[in-house]
Amino acid sequence: MTMEQDGQKRVVVVGAGWAGLGSAYHLARQGYAVTLLEAGAYPGGLVAGWQTAQSRAVEAGIHGFWYPYRNIFALTDHLGIQPFTQWTRSAQYSPQGLEVESPLFQAQPYLPTPLGTFLYTDFKRLPLIDRLSALPLLQALIDFDNSDEAWQKYDRITARELFRQYGVSARLYHESFEPMLLVGLFAPGEQCSAAAALGMLYYFILAHQPDFDVRWCRGTVGAQIFRPWTEAIERAGGKILANHRVSDVTVEDNQITAVVCGDEVFDADAVVFAVGISGLKKIVEQSQALRDRQEFRDIRNLGAIDVLATRLWCDRKIDIPLPSNACFGFHPTTGWTFFDLNALHDEYRDEPGTVVEADYYHANQLLALDDDQVLGQVQQDLAGCISAFGDAKIIDHAVVRIPQGVTHFAPGSYRYLLPATTSFDNLFMAGDWIVTRHGSWSQEKAYVTGLEAANRAIATLGQGQPAEILPVIPDEPHIQALRAANRWVRQGLKGLPDFWLP
Repeated sequence: MTMEQDGQKRVVVVGAGWAGLGSAYHLARQGYAVTLLEAGAYPGGLVAGWQTAQSRAVEAGIHGFWYPYRNIFALTDHLGIQPFTQWTRSAQYSPQGLEVESPLFQAQPYLPTPLGTFLYTDFKRLPLIDRLSALPLLQALIDFDNSDEAWQKYDRITARELFRQYGVSARLYHESFEPMLLVGLFAPGEQCSAAAALGMLYYFILAHQPDFDVRWCRGTVGAQIFRPWTEAIERAGGKILANHRVSDVTVEDNQITAVVCGDEVFDADAVVFAVGISGLKKIVEQSQALRDRQEFRDIRNLGAIDVLATRLWCDRKIDIPLPSNACFGFHPTTGWTFFDLNALHDEYRDEPGTVVEADYYHANQLLALDDDQVLGQVQQDLAGCISAFGDAKIIDHAVVRIPQGVTHFAPGSYRYLLPATTSFDNLFMAGDWIVTRHGSWSQEKAYVTGLEAANRAIATLGQGQPAEILPVIPDEPHIQALRAANRWVRQGLKGLPDFWLP
């Protein structure tokens, strides 16, 4: 059944993060009557910002924008906004002090990957012999080509087991790879899929020398990007409705004809679900129509990870050598980062004291603490990196607890991740956990899948032009050659008896 008003076909987009805003904006510009439903008080999902009681800006964690985020950078150029800092350097700390400093990789002489990452990163303590133990891992990185076959093969083992199999030294694992997993996939290696680990490490660090270079928002993402973006959606004719939690859908002839939010019903010719795993679970729990489908019942096999985001205003200036910093060794299964907001956010450049953000990932055991306990722990951890934090007085703060906030790419989870298309003819999925062959990760992946969902809606409804999606930068020639050779060998082995456990 097709419902039209003034010749417009109706699309309901659920979730106003990167994926939902991406879908809604493109579809509205193509002439669709778009209604964007957001369960929270503000568009933006996990990156929506708000104010403290003292009218200071807060957001649910700091989000970086890495060199390969081609589609997000194209979006901000299109919107005519300049929300980003310059490219920044970063550091890594342990309880023993400064461990690693990263240069601006794009400013160094270009070397074939992974030589630049290996040679230009300044490890303060990690011996060369430990770093060299990573070399055999290149075989797995070559073998993992983001195909469905590769995901099925590597998703069945943990990242820790993968590194152990390839002979990575214990010290390199504990001081380099596991900290990357804790801040990149938000969980320790024994709880991460090896496929997700290989995909994330390759995309952010190893595909090309500059990939680890990162920029940050010059304020909250909500204010700097999402506010002008939502205004552009509304100018294009889209409607954005906050505080609208989806409770059900109506189905007719294998199509979703309406999305239900309590007493309100929104008719639809196509629907895009652009919500995280936790949000989708809540919708499925309430909707018989969704529970009737195996793919949506299987969502119960997926999980998410707790995040704790804190922002501290200190009574004095503290010298933080680099603006973004990752930390390991302070908590057994929790990674954390801290950021010098005086250096990153325009509004704090002239602040008399230091403003610092400290975000904790896989923060299960920290969420039960009250604010005073959290602040004590954060100040202790910061002082473990930079001793001057120990004497500072906190004059304002924000503590944001985000239970089940980010996707958990657990071993064995790939079989339950949803593709962009569903068993409904007109329901499409988007988000950083949706299966895509694009190759991107995190915010860029969420935005790309939002555009992909919009393109599928356009193909189904037959109105408008598809969004242009920039592919990831191609592999370097020697990587392409090695992958081609690897595929040739794999094809040759297919004729052999297949009795080994995959």
